[in-house]
Formats: sequence, structure tokens, C-alpha cells
Amino acid sequence: MLNQRYAAIDQGTTGTRVVVFNEDGKHFSPVAIAHKQLTPNPGWVEHDPMEILRNIRSCLSHCGVVDAIGLAHQGESVVAWDAQSGQPLYNAIIWQDQRTEKIIRQLRAEGAEALVRAKTGLPLDAYFSASKLGWIMRNVSGARELARRGQLRLGTMDAFFMFHLCGTHVTDYNSASRTSLFNIHTLQWDEELCRLFGVPVEALPDVRHNTAHFGDVRYEGNTTPLTACIVDQFAGTYGHGCLEPGQMKITFGTGAFLQSVTGNAVPDAEGSGLLPTLCWKFPDEKPLYGLDGGVYNAASAINWAGKIGLYNDLDEFSDFSEEPAIARGLAFVPALSGLGCPYWDRSAAGLWAGLSLETERKDMLQSILEGIAMRSAEVITAMDKIRPVGDTISVDGGLSSNVYFKQFLATLIQKRIVTPANREITAQGVAMLARKGLGITHPLKVKNQHAITEPGRQNLSPYFEKYKEIISRSHHLRSE
Repeated sequence: MLNQRYAAIDQGTTGTRVVVFNEDGKHFSPVAIAHKQLTPNPGWVEHDPMEILRNIRSCLSHCGVVDAIGLAHQGESVVAWDAQSGQPLYNAIIWQDQRTEKIIRQLRAEGAEALVRAKTGLPLDAYFSASKLGWIMRNVSGARELARRGQLRLGTMDAFFMFHLCGTHVTDYNSASRTSLFNIHTLQWDEELCRLFGVPVEALPDVRHNTAHFGDVRYEGNTTPLTACIVDQFAGTYGHGCLEPGQMKITFGTGAFLQSVTGNAVPDAEGSGLLPTLCWKFPDEKPLYGLDGGVYNAASAINWAGKIGLYNDLDEFSDFSEEPAIARGLAFVPALSGLGCPYWDRSAAGLWAGLSLETERKDMLQSILEGIAMRSAEVITAMDKIRPVGDTISVDGGLSSNVYFKQFLATLIQKRIVTPANREITAQGVAMLARKGLGITHPLKVKNQHAITEPGRQNLSPYFEKYKEIISRSHHLRSE
């Protein structure tokens, strides 16, 4: 037991890496490999699934002998392939892809959104897998004929990888729940939804618990069970230790991704703008549900500020000696890609309010950080109304190292902000799940130290209310 090792495959949007954890909690990442981003048309985003499969195999070849493998993946991205040859019929269509916006608008006009939300908890949106799979069925040569012969295989990218690595056509409850084809109440593929999107239900993978024997992986002369599979954001939720109702984490990446745990019943999020979500399901246990909310622009807003010349070094985003910019009348709405939760308005645009001749570059940088915190606080507040969030929120990602940002957010929401010293939270979650899939129940001895940011005494509530009024001005500024 003391010598057991677990390989966590973290297959993300820009690359693939593996992190190996020992039973004592020590870990190392032997390799990370980027893959090509393919954009054949405006709004289209694709990956070569065979390239990524080769990268996964290469990552595993650097691991040595491990006792179990876990797979975290990019979620809503999809692949279609031939069951006999194993070859994809088309590139993987990635979660960012917007080619199905027209069909989504058509379905929305026909009144389909209420049905989709009621069964899946998800809005009718091109982000999720269903419309992408429907596009493949309508547009990719050979898909319909393979379906007629029973040879077509469809799924999110984890299913394609496990088909090749393990020889099985399977996925997990969490991954299935992000497709808009899976009923989170009945815990089954939904035939009515499959008909709505034009997806043959018989071509979809079997759904297994998030900790299960998905099959055996052979590499470098080793045969190792793959015992965990989950979407990367929820691997992070598990890695943060958010296992009980009221616990919550935020990942500040390109956007801000917020997940809170609510319990064993699907939360009623009607009218909140939040997404009820199935976090994971384990054998002989009820599924654990939560709330999901996203802010489209976090690090992307920081990067944009650099692109337009507001700073040269990220260190300029710290050490603000003045009181908050919002207290001095300056506010920034980071809706550079529209407004995510709870508005879901892609027509919204970013804006500054309160600019004057006295406004300096440093003030603008300060207001960008505050704007990201304000938008995150909106989502936290919405979650808190449905299921009270605890006094502590765990955060990771690039902005989690910014002292000013964390202090402003903690003071704004009057909660402690906890930042794990271990930056491999997603991989840690996958490794812990792979270990659990072996039947090991006692905790992994991860020696995590945490930085804790206590909320300040300043009352920022009046500024928060003012900020909400400013946000209303950002709606519908773009042409549809």
C-alpha cells in the first residue's frame, strides 16, 4: 500500500499532461504535450483526436509502473468514429465551437429550451455536446450509414480515448450529464432529447460510475486499470475537497468557473441563471449534485489589458495603495465575451464606467481585478440563495496568486478565501478518484498547505449594488 502510485491524465483544451501521485501524497509531472488548435472556419474550433490519443500514450510512457490511472478531460467536446477501424469520421468538435448557433436559435424559437432544462439542468446552448453530435449526423459523410449498420460510435472525448486505451465504449455520469442528452433525474440517456437533436441513442456509450473499472490500459509492457473518469472542472472540485453541501470552489482560468455542492437531490435553480449539475456518482451511493456558474472573462480580461498596452509585467496588477477603484467611482465590467452566469447574454460588451481626466493606468488595472471579483461575487450570491455557501471558498488558477484580488473578493463576500499551495488540484482530484476506484477508502496523505485570506472590515455592499446597475448598461451592446 505504501508504494502505490496513481497516474492522473489531465487532457485539456490546449494540451495533455500526466501527474503521478505516490501514496504519501508526493507527486511529479514527467511530461506535458500541446496539440494543434484547428479553426477551419470563423467560430469553428477542432482538434485532431488521433494526435491527442498519441499524446496520451506518450504521457503514459513516461510514468513507469502505476497501480491505477484516472482520466480528466475537457468535457463537452465530441468525437464520432467507426467501431471496426477505430478511426474518427471527423475532427473532434470542441466545446468552444459555435457552428451550431443557428440550429440552437431555431430550437429555442420552437420552444425546446424548457424541455432541455427540465431534463438536463442545462440551457439550450451550442457549448454543450448535443447540437455538435447532431451536426455530425447531418453533415459528416458516412455517419448515417455507419449508424444504420450499428458501427457508429459517438461520445465526448473520454469515450473515444477509452475505446482505444481500454477497448470499451463507456463514459461516466458526470461527463454524460454535460451533453444535453442525459436525464439527470432518471440517470439515463434520454430518447426524446436524442430525437430532438438528431442523435442515435444506440451509438452513445454505456454510462458508468465516476469510479469504476473502465478497462485495462496497456503501455510499455504494463497493464493498468483505468478506474476514474470525470470532466476536468469537477476533478478540481473533488481535488479541492468540496464533498459536502455548502462547499464551493472557484477556478480562475480563462474565465472563472464556480461549482458548489448542494446534496443528493437536483437543486431547484429556476430563474437563478445557475446550472444544476451532476457532480459525480459512486457505486452504491446516490449521485451528488451541485450548482455550476461561469464568468466568461477572468485571465482573458487580464491578457486583453496587456494586448492594448495597459501593462508590461503582471507585477503591475498588485500593490495598489489607493482605496478600491469602485469606491472612487471607477468600475469595469469584464464582458469582453459577453456576460455568463447569471445573465447568459452574449450580446453584452465590456465597459468602463466613471472614467475621468484624473483616471490613471494603475486605476484601470485595479478596476479590472475588481470587476472580475464583482462578477464572481454575483454568481456566489446567486448560489448562496439556493443553498447557503459555507464561510470558506477554495480557489485556484492564475488569479489565486494575486493578493489584492483575493483580499478584495474576500471582503466583498465576507468569506475566507483559501488557496491550496498545491497547484495540481485537477490532477490531485483525478488521482484521488482513481485510488477510490481501487476500493481504497482511507484518505490520501496529501500534505497540502493553504494560504488563507481573511475578509476585511470595509463594507463594500453599497458598491456591489452600484456595480449591478452598471452591468445593466453592458447588455445588448453588440450586434447579434
